[in-house]
Amino acid sequence: MNAYTDRIVLEGLEFFGRHGVYAEEGKLGARFVVDLELRLNLAGIADTVKDTVDYGRVYATVREAVTGVRFYLIEALANHIAARLLAEHARLDGLTVRIHKPHAPLPGVFRDVFAEVRRDRE
Repeated sequence: MNAYTDRIVLEGLEFFGRHGVYAEEGKLGARFVVDLELRLNLAGIADTVKDTVDYGRVYATVREAVTGVRFYLIEALANHIAARLLAEHARLDGLTVRIHKPHAPLPGVFRDVFAEVRRDRE
């Protein structure tokens, strides 16, 4: 793990997906919210996108993962997104991916359910 603490945060990315263990979740779908913390060295970068991470490309990858593939577990979805972003963006030293499932089928009142994974480039 690198010692860099610089980060870019994309918070509250909302998508409609069909993730979940139950058949109804796959059929009806629901809203999912993704938060990303991208860690990289930003010291002394030039004022050009090639010296950082292109947020548009990151957003497109996340959108494709959430809307295009069905996962039974949001934990698996978070791992999938983390692996893809590390593979697609060589400047990343690490990242945190949080998948919120605000309408999880639980038998009670709750504010949020989320899975979070943190990965560092090896």
